[in-house]
Amino acid sequence: MTARHAVLPSTLGPLTALAEGDALVGLYFPGHTYPFVPGSEGPEVTAGEDPVLAAVATQIGEYLDGVRTDFDVPVRTAGGEFSERVWARLREIPYGTTTTYGEIARELGGPGLAQRVGQAVGHNPISIIVPCHRVVGADGSLTGYAGGLERKRALLALEEPSAEDGARLF
Repeated sequence: MTARHAVLPSTLGPLTALAEGDALVGLYFPGHTYPFVPGSEGPEVTAGEDPVLAAVATQIGEYLDGVRTDFDVPVRTAGGEFSERVWARLREIPYGTTTTYGEIARELGGPGLAQRVGQAVGHNPISIIVPCHRVVGADGSLTGYAGGLERKRALLALEEPSAEDGARLF
């Protein structure tokens, strides 16, 4: 499959979206802790001329504008078995809620897996759409985010339930 990418403007800074075939395979912020491997992104294309990247641009824009709460862009990840299990679990975290690394570790086999969960969350290749920003520390603190803690804070604030709907996310 031929990889291609587009740089998408956003309120959180430009996002580099990588696609292969009919799926999104990466969505990265500038200065991302674990960026894509240089040379793997393929040629730059105009998002509007590529059906996958156009859908990503539209849906990310709608999400950041507060009118979209989930995504239906096809995604494909290529991690090890444990990472894939973590990333699948991330996709189950509902909009407006958070979970902890420890809770995911318990669900996947035991509290001793929390560090491995943290590593997998940090290496999530598809920011926002695979919502790793919804994972917080055991005490509710904002810990690690490959796109930067200020972006994590902004994403959680965007998803903050109203006072009458529930408690703060962070």
